[in-house]
Amino acid sequence: MLNVQDLVAARLYASEEAVIQDALRLLLRERSDLRIGLAVYRYEQEAISLAKAAALAGVSWPQMREILIERGVQPRLGPEALEEARAEVQALRKDFERQL
Repeated sequence: MLNVQDLVAARLYASEEAVIQDALRLLLRERSDLRIGLAVYRYEQEAISLAKAAALAGVSWPQMREILIERGVQPRLGPEALEEARAEVQALRKDFERQL
């Protein structure tokens, strides 16, 4: 059985943390259900904005809003900080550019 320490011992990764981070990144890339679930969770915990949740889930801002509603999560009205507002504007711009 392969383990994290083997990858570090073989000098394929600098640390166990690097192995885990790479594995999580690849897992989330392949599993859209996990990306969406994580985005909903982080949004519910008020750790990220709607725009950031959409980016994490790999969906558009309107799609993320619908996903939240379908899962019984009430979208928050407006950003609470200037940086959140900028992130949401940037996400909306990207979404509109994809639609053109």
